[in-house]
Amino acid sequence: MLIHVDGRAAYAYTGARAASPSQPAVVFVHGAANDHSVWALQSRYFAHHGFNVLAVDLPGHGRSEGPALPSAEAIAQWLVRTLDAAGIASAALVGHSLGALAVLAAAALVPGRVDKLALLGPAVPMAVSEALLDAARADDHVAYELINGWSHSAPRRLGGNRVPGMWMTGAALRLMERTPPGVLHTDLAACNAYAGGLAAAAGVRCPALVVIGQRDLMAPPRSASALCDALADCRVVTLAGAGHAMMAEQPDAVLDALRAFL
Repeated sequence: MLIHVDGRAAYAYTGARAASPSQPAVVFVHGAANDHSVWALQSRYFAHHGFNVLAVDLPGHGRSEGPALPSAEAIAQWLVRTLDAAGIASAALVGHSLGALAVLAAAALVPGRVDKLALLGPAVPMAVSEALLDAARADDHVAYELINGWSHSAPRRLGGNRVPGMWMTGAALRLMERTPPGVLHTDLAACNAYAGGLAAAAGVRCPALVVIGQRDLMAPPRSASALCDALADCRVVTLAGAGHAMMAEQPDAVLDALRAFL
């Protein structure tokens, strides 16, 4: 569905289900240079099991009009306006990577409107190397290649897709290549600049879930330790052998963690 936010079209996947006022809502937020499709299994499952679902394309990503937003705080504010535009009073927020930072900021910004908070592959701080930022700023394809390599655990770089003939890392690379010039740099700079993670965590009033990939090189497990400590009601699920691209590598395990939590 298309929602108009700030005078621009914003796309959200709903699982082909019309919203029902009697059902709770869950909003899925993707990471850098991705779109709603990374949540294919999880968003569709919840849409067909009693939830109103919005798996959004952030501005400048997927089918949503740009420009890309420059900070996690700006994305959080946009998410609140998206809830308003969709007529949603409160929702569970689920975010991955940059999306995790954004939903964390949103939960602190409007605690009364966030029922539950799920953070997948978070890191506080989420530092990005200058070399990677420079490559992204120059729209050098090597930036996509580096991120794609680091996001998948070693066994999954050679195969491992549960669908025969499907190339996991190749599909992820093509998805990133679809983003307009400059979007990846904007996203990475937003990750690198976000300094309010622990303060935001202290302001979260709802139950929180943190899902960690044991082999995550982009957001190593130790990078979430202080965040987990700062959240008042936090449960942690560690996916053995998973990298940062956990929804692709272990989709069922991610879904199981979200089902148990939501």
